[in-house]
Amino acid sequence: MKLLKNAFFTGLILLIQQVNAQQFNLDAEIKPRFEFRNGYSTLNSDAVDPASFVSQRTRLNFDYKGTEFNAFVAAQNVRVWGDAATLSTTDANGITLQQAWAEAFLGKWSFKLGRQHIAYDTERIFGRADWNQQGRSHDALRIKFKPNATNRIDIGFALNETSQSIFEEDYTLNNYKNFQYLWYNTKFNKIGLSFLFLNTGFAFDDNNEQKIAYNQTIGLTSALNDNRWSANASIYLQTGKIENSDLSALNASAIINYSLNSEFLVGLGAEYMSGTDMNETTSDLNSFTPWFGTNHRYNGIMDYFYVGNHSNSVGLVDINAKINYSKNKFSANLAPHFFSSAATIVNGNGIEQDSYLGTEIDLTLGYKASKSIVFNAGYSQMFASDSMEIIKGGDASMTNNWAWAMITFKPHFFSYNGN
Repeated sequence: MKLLKNAFFTGLILLIQQVNAQQFNLDAEIKPRFEFRNGYSTLNSDAVDPASFVSQRTRLNFDYKGTEFNAFVAAQNVRVWGDAATLSTTDANGITLQQAWAEAFLGKWSFKLGRQHIAYDTERIFGRADWNQQGRSHDALRIKFKPNATNRIDIGFALNETSQSIFEEDYTLNNYKNFQYLWYNTKFNKIGLSFLFLNTGFAFDDNNEQKIAYNQTIGLTSALNDNRWSANASIYLQTGKIENSDLSALNASAIINYSLNSEFLVGLGAEYMSGTDMNETTSDLNSFTPWFGTNHRYNGIMDYFYVGNHSNSVGLVDINAKINYSKNKFSANLAPHFFSSAATIVNGNGIEQDSYLGTEIDLTLGYKASKSIVFNAGYSQMFASDSMEIIKGGDASMTNNWAWAMITFKPHFFSYNGN
């Protein structure tokens, strides 16, 4: 076994030297997570029982850095413990390529092509969605221009098809058909400012003919870091079309944090995401959608809103706070969220209801045992109102909670530096 191992790494080094590599790293990530779901994402009811399971992400990362280009490949398997029998000859999930990209450099320009993460600013519109075991990646081309240390411009393009074809075929995946975007970031003193323009096309069927409807997201994000204070604020507008409906929507948010000392940090935040009135009589939409964001990070970690749900609904007003504690290898965070609808809610009789949806309390804990081993756990409870029942179903009077525990291993197998 030792002989085979030495032969493998010797061959790997020779291969790297042949392509004039400057640096190569081989590492992995193994992340099993236990969850107890008893009202996670939607309200509990007498008709269902709580769910308990263990999911696991396994990734193998190949990272190459050279003088002319960089490349990265991440092979991934995501599974639930027990989804294949102990003597199974097949794996329903299989191995996928979570990332596979190359980035070429040409002076102040670079060109990044392939399956890749796209994340900007606070990850509200573009994010990695790393809480999801599978994560989010895009098949895209990104052109980056960095004229100096304080300015950067990215232009991105994506064009999606279900397969190679001789003639045009319908796009049938639950995914966007294409997008184009421009992102600009600048920094001066202690302030950062970003501008984003995103044009996204979604395929839909209209009288047995597939068409593409385009919507546009335009926004500004600012960030401030000044000694003990940090803050960020953003505003995004959406316009265009969702299928045959006209879209006009707004998202605005602000967060301010203050470090009391080296161990405690407190923060206050608010977010408004416009929605469509339930008694709206036209086909117009006023519901904002954070298309490719890391939505688990926002609006409570029980994922009642915008994590595969709540699209084209009554929107959201989220008033929140947090208390963070960290010392040595331990950290804790307590975050209450007070939710209301941004648009009108009506019951089955057409009577307008209270906009208050509920309060969620999130507690998360972390312990960094080493550079390669991290423990995390959490408990959340939702105190829902009758108005939440109208948009979610279920029973607001029942206990709605969620608990989880996770360990992340990041072993580093091999490095080679040719400099």
